[in-house]
Amino acid sequence: MKRKFWMFFSLLTVIAMLLSACGGSKATEAPTAAPSKAEPMKIAFIYIGPPGDLGWTYEHDRARKIVEQKFGDQIAVKYIESVPEGPDAARVIRQYAQQGYKMIFTTSFGYMDPTIEVAQEFPDVYFEHCSGYKTAPNVSTYFGRMYQPRYLAGIVAGNMTKNNNIGYVAAFPIPEVIRGINAFTLGARSVNPDVKVHVVWTNTWYDPVKEREAAVALLDAGADIIAQHQDTTEPQKAAQERGMLSIGYDSDMGKFVGDSVLTSPIWNWAAYYEQTIQNALDGTWKSHQYWGGLKDNVVQLAEFSPKVPQDVRDQVEAAKQKIVSGDWDVFCGPINAQDGSVLVPEGQCMSDGDLLGMKVFVEGVEGTIPQN
Repeated sequence: MKRKFWMFFSLLTVIAMLLSACGGSKATEAPTAAPSKAEPMKIAFIYIGPPGDLGWTYEHDRARKIVEQKFGDQIAVKYIESVPEGPDAARVIRQYAQQGYKMIFTTSFGYMDPTIEVAQEFPDVYFEHCSGYKTAPNVSTYFGRMYQPRYLAGIVAGNMTKNNNIGYVAAFPIPEVIRGINAFTLGARSVNPDVKVHVVWTNTWYDPVKEREAAVALLDAGADIIAQHQDTTEPQKAAQERGMLSIGYDSDMGKFVGDSVLTSPIWNWAAYYEQTIQNALDGTWKSHQYWGGLKDNVVQLAEFSPKVPQDVRDQVEAAKQKIVSGDWDVFCGPINAQDGSVLVPEGQCMSDGDLLGMKVFVEGVEGTIPQN
């Protein structure tokens, strides 16, 4: 009897062990493999100058850092600085496309034709060209209505000049630069009709030595405020060293030079880059021409220097609200050309096409536009 009991007990034990083994087989199965992580989208930025210019390229690079932080491992970003405009740009752009970059930002006007050339060879790559006007099914253009904050900066300068002579260091005689000079002059003369804006051309985007020399020449000629369309802070430094005031450009140059910089029309490229990259990630990117303004926050006016009185700040704010409302814009008439003829009649406004092709100065500008 005892033996039968142990035989029965042993049988139960074996059955229990078999059942346990069967149950355990489930626990030791290999886990299901996790879905593979999507490869990050490769994005490249082509710069005309170094990020250390504290101006044009500095602001593009600042925006690049913002989007890298925002999108994290969804994107993999590289940039190359100081790429000359022309054939060499095509070679650099092509290299990035060949290396599998899905989106390429070319950030200077002179990259326009090289961008179009390479885009034809790589129809599956998104190309974004800054400040140009040529598009293709895989090429967009983007820019900002910088003339709007330039007008506001002109209001500041028109109020702050003591002798009504303002110097303007200008890069190239292209519509973008001419438009900015005109907007600045219109803003200055809206509060001080006696203002003259004297223009000196450097025919460079980034040349600290030439920019400084041009500013010094204007100061020697009697300018008590220096404005500019260049990529460095050298004109502002030259003004400060003479005990004069200035208006910056591209970035908030007061941070780098000091209170002698009254304010700066500045870029906020991140506002555009974030949305454009998101569209590419979503698969909703389409070729377009973007030209945003103060309302879109892609262009702004930097903080004022402590030297700018409150009543001047109030004038600027009132003008800004008129622009943002959409009821009025800078190039709405009446506006006279430099020679006194009517450029824009009262009650009319320039079309975007006219603005993008601007080739004449407005009344109040002293200087000539070289003919190419």
